[in-house]
Amino acid sequence: MKALLSLSMVALTTVSFAAPAAQSAPPAASPLTAPWAGPYGGVPPWDQVKASDFPAAFTAAFDEYRREIAAIADNPEKPTFANTLVAMERAGDTLRRVMAMFGVYQSNLSTPEVQALDLEWSPKLAAVADEVKFNAKLFARIAAVYNTRGDAGLDPVDTRLLERTYADFVRTGAKLDAVGKQRLGEINQRLAALFADFSARVLKDEETWIALGADDLAGLSTGQIASLKAAAEERGLKDQWAVVNTRSSVDPFLTFSDRRDLREKVWRSFKNRGDNGGPTDTNALIVEITKLRAERARLLGYATHAHLRIEDTMARTPEAAEQLMAKVWAATTARVQEEVADMQKLAEQEGFTGRIEPWDYLYYAEKVRTARYAVNQDELKPYFELNNMIAAAFHTAGQLYGLQFEEITGKVPVFHPDVRVWEVREKDGKHVGLFYGDNFARTGKRSGAWMTGYRYHEAVDAVRTPLVSNNNNFIKGAPGEPVLISLDDATTLFHEFGHALHFLLSNAKYLGLSETPGDYVELPSQVLENWVLTRPILDRFARHYQTGEAMPQALVDKVRAAAKFNQGYSTAEYLSAAIVDMHLHNRAEGITDPKAFERDLMAGIGAPKEVAMRHRLPQFLHLFSSDAYSAGYYSYLWADVMASDAFKAFEEKGNVFDADLAQKMREQLLAPLNSSDRAEAYRVFRGSDPKIESLLERRGFPVEKPKAE
Repeated sequence: MKALLSLSMVALTTVSFAAPAAQSAPPAASPLTAPWAGPYGGVPPWDQVKASDFPAAFTAAFDEYRREIAAIADNPEKPTFANTLVAMERAGDTLRRVMAMFGVYQSNLSTPEVQALDLEWSPKLAAVADEVKFNAKLFARIAAVYNTRGDAGLDPVDTRLLERTYADFVRTGAKLDAVGKQRLGEINQRLAALFADFSARVLKDEETWIALGADDLAGLSTGQIASLKAAAEERGLKDQWAVVNTRSSVDPFLTFSDRRDLREKVWRSFKNRGDNGGPTDTNALIVEITKLRAERARLLGYATHAHLRIEDTMARTPEAAEQLMAKVWAATTARVQEEVADMQKLAEQEGFTGRIEPWDYLYYAEKVRTARYAVNQDELKPYFELNNMIAAAFHTAGQLYGLQFEEITGKVPVFHPDVRVWEVREKDGKHVGLFYGDNFARTGKRSGAWMTGYRYHEAVDAVRTPLVSNNNNFIKGAPGEPVLISLDDATTLFHEFGHALHFLLSNAKYLGLSETPGDYVELPSQVLENWVLTRPILDRFARHYQTGEAMPQALVDKVRAAAKFNQGYSTAEYLSAAIVDMHLHNRAEGITDPKAFERDLMAGIGAPKEVAMRHRLPQFLHLFSSDAYSAGYYSYLWADVMASDAFKAFEEKGNVFDADLAQKMREQLLAPLNSSDRAEAYRVFRGSDPKIESLLERRGFPVEKPKAE
């Protein structure tokens, strides 16, 4: 997942996502507002920044940005692409740097002080973005260039930037009258505050834990017990073990703990984040957010928030997204029934007399996996040592794209001692960018995994190289012990690395064209997941951390055979959340009772009772920490259709590192970012539109054979 930005950050970057090669003088003597110095085109000065620096930096950056926009809007010369669109690309450099660093504080270093700053400054950021979108003189210049674009001699990339900028201004209120603009600004600022509040409340619940005693550890591996012990010690708990309320801690416990009562307790605590009443409850925020989104959509001339959000995607309409989800949902629920029947049979053989509940699913699924395929997560983990998997990801990038990674940790500042840094170069030694890795869970860091860009590639005046990071929440082992991760964790690592490669490989001229459609952005990440279980990666990097032996062929065969196992569960928990998201936002009004809405919709679509939504509404950060994934959670499925179809192209070649195909994928699917139409780019790469059959096959779902004519 790409980093979730605040509303104001999204709005600003759609106006002007680029930065000038020749940076203007800083508006104030501050490490936050000064141009980044040092090697590699300048790097964030994490070692010189503290949270209390941000208010003054935002104020100075706002003032500079306003002056830059005013200079463009008030330019007495005839509007041209160069003095309007390119000038906009050059504006806002200081504010972007400040926002990039504050975004890391929001997600990775979120103390109460940072949360208070987020709540205070997010509405102000939204207001600045709206000032730009509502600037009538600026929009008039953009419109003048747009209306004469056929005579301007623009190349296709220039034309795309112009057309997308014009459409974005219209879609965000540039044509509203004064009363409409005022109300839209009020909505945007209020939403920004609500997003910050929602994020802070969920994080607060994720910082809780369930303490365990020595008698509560049955079924857990030595490594798991050590991790829970380390978590308890970090929280000052003596002679105890702690399951922290984050997925990286909860899922392994649910998979292996023999204590059904504790599994239920842990599961309920995790699924009730944001839904416990009191100061961390988010339900009232959801009601207000959905109401404001619906009002904003009507104000802008759209039937629903979903129509507003999906217009600029590959799907184009909510109906297209719903049709795709419906095609997969029926196969998903049927598969869940099969999986539950298998688990129920095994559970009854072991003397269990009840029915499978959501807190039982991972536990009994692992038992079925072990019985059916003679493979379990504990047997696999010794082969997935974190450093080896990082090396495996780098090797994959090298084999596909010729990239080389050299660790330079200690040579550039980082925001936490856990963070490592690598310089990325082409095969010929040409500098590409820097890759930062922040892999471990800790207090103040939100759960999940995501990619963040500190700086993106652009070439308006001169080339500026990207600085990107991956952020995971793996659990540290005991001191001195290696970090062993699950196959799912290894897949997550490759997923986020796919996002990073997308931006490291960029050759986009304008960063105003860096944001790809929401249902395309997951393609580079989801396609890279497929390389984890390829033989070259397993044979070279999946080596036992104690013996150094490669994963035995017999175990590899079992892993491959089990790869499609439990796809009903994983698809159902994701897809139910995506369907709820779409139904929530594809309506003319907001909702008044999130619990009832979620409950009734799940019942209405026949969601299996044994599988809960991956993210219930009260903790659904994708939807309520920004607008980024609202009415867009379906995008993972949309992108996975493309990803499955794209990887099948390599399988058809018989070589997962086919050089010609890899070069084509780099040139067509990754490097341009949004410099050309993404649907057409995929057709050029594959020779046709993506086929859903590839996705169904990969998940082990039945595929309808074409009828004979």
